[in-house]
Parts: sequence; C-alpha cells; structure tokens
Amino acid sequence: QTDVSEDSGDDVDEDEIFGFISLLNLTERKGTPCVEQIKELVLSSCEKTCGKSSAEQLDALFNDPSKPVGFLLSERFINVPPQIALPMHQQLQKELAEAHRTNKPCGQCSFYLLISKTFVEAGRNNPKRKWSHQEKDELMFANAEEEFFYEKAIVKFSFSVQEESDTCLGGRWSFDDVPMKPLRTVMLIPGDQMDEIMGELKKHLSL
Repeated sequence: QTDVSEDSGDDVDEDEIFGFISLLNLTERKGTPCVEQIKELVLSSCEKTCGKSSAEQLDALFNDPSKPVGFLLSERFINVPPQIALPMHQQLQKELAEAHRTNKPCGQCSFYLLISKTFVEAGRNNPKRKWSHQEKDELMFANAEEEFFYEKAIVKFSFSVQEESDTCLGGRWSFDDVPMKPLRTVMLIPGDQMDEIMGELKKHLSL
C-alpha cells in the first residue's frame, strides 16, 4: 500500500463515517493516469495564474525523485464540524510515521500537495486578478482547518471553478447573504512543517 486512509477515528462506530483522509505519493505513482491528470491540472492552473516560470519550477519538483510529493486528500461531510478533522489528521500522521519506519513510499514524502475548496466575495471579482497573490483574509475555506496548511505553504495560488461548477451550485454560494465565487486553492507544504500544523490543529480544534 502506498496510500494511507482512515475514517474519523478509532472511537467512532464503523457505520458512522463523517469524513475521510488519505495520502497518495505522486512521485512513486508517476505515470499512472490519475496521477498525471492531477499534475496536469495543477501545472496548467499554475501557469495560467502564476506564469510559465512558476509552473516549470513546480513541474521540476514533481519530477524530483529525491523529494517525493504526497497528495493529501481530506474531506468531511456537510454540517460536520471541523473538530472531526483533528482525529483524522492525528491518525494519518501516526500511520505515516509507521510507514516511514517501515520504509513504505507514503512515509517518504518531503512535500504535501493540498487542493482546498475556497470562496471569495463575488463583488471582488476581477478578471485580470492574479489569484497567486490572494490574501488569506479574502479567502473563505470550506474546510476551515485547512487555513493552517495555507499559512505554512511555500507555494499557493487559487483559480476559479465557477464555470465548471454544477449548475445547482455554481455562482449561488453565499455567506451572510453575500454572493461568493467558488475557487480551488492549491498549496504545497513542506513535510517539516507538519508538526507545527498539527500543533495548531490541536490548539484550535480540541474539544
């Protein structure tokens, strides 16, 4: 196994699943169709948002076997509070530590790639806006806990998915009656920052 997955925690009944978390080593799985599609999406969005040079640097990192990149997938169901994210991430880190000890690919990642669902006020929409310089206080995260990953990311940029959204969702999101534009925010986080991120998650999400 080169990916790690876990439900919301050991204390939850098997039939009560509130979310999931998993890690896929993109470097180790290089060449597989789904991995190449993920990288193509990220690189094309990076080039459109940040420029060709930034995309080339990111591509070089994706292809550096000495610094594997893991794709972090984390989701919880609508209306499930962010506190459930803490045991999910804690369990994942335990399994990654064990994978590292046993020299499994998913335990060897130097960077983590995360694609978050975010929103920005529709009134601030500017077609010429470079979302690579998006301020954190302008972004609203669908999964609030992912703000802590954003703060530690060395690469971060956002791109609009309004045109690609389902017709029942696209352009109709709102918070406090303010129309919101749906984005996807890409983040690349160094592996050595995970302990600090986990500390912040524990500080803010502990019950």
